[in-house]
Amino acid sequence: MVFAPHPDDDVLGCGGSIVKHRKRGRQVRVVYLTSGEAGSPGFHPDGLNRVREEEAARALRVLDVTDPVFLGLPDGGIEINALSLDAVVKLLRRERPEMIYLPHARDVHRDHLKTHELVLEACRRAAGPWHPQCGEQAWEVGWILAYEVWAPLGEVNMVEDISPFIEIKIEAMRRHKSQLEHIAYDEGIRGLNRFRGISSGRGEYCECFQVLKAGL
Repeated sequence: MVFAPHPDDDVLGCGGSIVKHRKRGRQVRVVYLTSGEAGSPGFHPDGLNRVREEEAARALRVLDVTDPVFLGLPDGGIEINALSLDAVVKLLRRERPEMIYLPHARDVHRDHLKTHELVLEACRRAAGPWHPQCGEQAWEVGWILAYEVWAPLGEVNMVEDISPFIEIKIEAMRRHKSQLEHIAYDEGIRGLNRFRGISSGRGEYCECFQVLKAGL
């Protein structure tokens, strides 16, 4: 299960790994905390949220993923409160993911930082006997991996070679047309993944992660 603060963070942070999971026959569910309604000049928020949700669905189809979840939290205003925690705990107990991806703890975007804190706290709550209103059967996530978007990870302890899937990842990113009008994310992420490949020696293009929890 991939937790993305906004549509496109999933592709940027771990799009190649998503394809890799799907090629191995694993189910992947992507959860967008917001619909990215504040993420593009020239759009009214009421219209942009629909545009970005549609772009996200098209991008996920490129990655062979369906049925995204949109939690509808405010773009630029993700908070850790009873409502947001209950929403994520319910999702974890219902879907029972073995592995989750989330932004790392030192990203420079506030929504990314809050997503990190929110999802980690929800994982803790989902594993315990508390909050029966979120589902009575507790669930403990086995693996928790932090990905990089706005700020590269300073400490990396997992490297995934995504060389066979880099063009699929870039094609998925290009489905987020509203975002590429102002920032060349497709070129930026190709450059980062190439740098990670060169610096790690693990492949031509790589995605890097920080393992926060490794198995049960």
